[in-house]
Amino acid sequence: MTRDILAAARSRQADLIEGVRTLVEVESPSSDIEACRTCLATASTLIESWLGSPARITEHGGRPVLRWGPDHPRVLLLGHLDTVWPIGTLDRIPWAVDGDRMTGPGVFDMKVGVVQAIGAVALLGLDASSGVGLLFTTDEEIGSETSRAVIEDAARHADAVLVLEPSIEGQLKTARKGTSWYLVQINGRAAHAGLDPERGINALVEAADLVRDAVTWAQPDLGTTVTPTTARAGVTENTVPDSAVIGIDVRAWTAEEQQRIDDLARGWGPTHPEAGVAIIGGGINRPAMEQSAGAGLAQLAEECALRLGIEPIGSRAVGGASDGNFTAALGIPTLDGLGAVGDGAHADHEWASARAVPERTALVAALTAAILAGESA
Repeated sequence: MTRDILAAARSRQADLIEGVRTLVEVESPSSDIEACRTCLATASTLIESWLGSPARITEHGGRPVLRWGPDHPRVLLLGHLDTVWPIGTLDRIPWAVDGDRMTGPGVFDMKVGVVQAIGAVALLGLDASSGVGLLFTTDEEIGSETSRAVIEDAARHADAVLVLEPSIEGQLKTARKGTSWYLVQINGRAAHAGLDPERGINALVEAADLVRDAVTWAQPDLGTTVTPTTARAGVTENTVPDSAVIGIDVRAWTAEEQQRIDDLARGWGPTHPEAGVAIIGGGINRPAMEQSAGAGLAQLAEECALRLGIEPIGSRAVGGASDGNFTAALGIPTLDGLGAVGDGAHADHEWASARAVPERTALVAALTAAILAGESA
């Protein structure tokens, strides 16, 4: 039976690749909500064609979300259709297939994964009442602030969440760092830089202190990174700046480390007694996806790969975060990296393997069937 799934997937390779082309050629940067709506509508058409029943597209906080299947499925196949690429990138990096390499904006991260999720459900011949659900969002690349509640609600009673984000060199992702970010504003007082600079409070100088202090909060032995990333200050070259804004990126393997950095960020104060400071954006965004969340599913996936007759998959922990961090934090078994094999997420050299698409689609189908059958590693 399992090997029949792989044979069926390979027989549908051309359709799967055509599905990828269809989604890649509908550009969908996170910042363009209308473009994201168009891409979800395109995915909905694909779903109805392959699965025989329509998806549901709803709006949450002004952003579209696509669902198929029950609102609270036993197995949730999770992904996103927004990309980091602005409209017009397709002119510069058009869809193409050169041997094994598929290229185009968002092909690796993560339109191949979306097609594989839909294809896996099609391979199993499941209908919308089967206990398997698809959920595709449009704000993952910008923090999932709107879709987080939708994802958590959909996953709350699931036996497992399978995340179709791209693999890491073909391997699955069993743990991810948590992410936090902070936008910190320092308020000073303007003055003429030549006539009376002493009457000012230099927000840029205070911001420099914040940058210097923030990098010391990192804990390399624990894998905690703290990286100042953006800076804005001043209006003219001859004015003491009265305002500065610093962006800080934080990554950590545990919730405890995220909280430690959050406490330091919120407790930081400027040197000048009359300067002010406020966190105007950010905080703890995605909680850490710890190793225990995906280990059992990774082992089950390896058993499914063995039954399919494909090479062992392998798994590892990675620094980047995904929407799987949210579901893992709920205590739901979550396995990530089931999507494309390739490289170059967010980079001009982004590509995905065409040959791997049917194998990974079959793997998702076999793993889904195993979970529905009550199997565990």
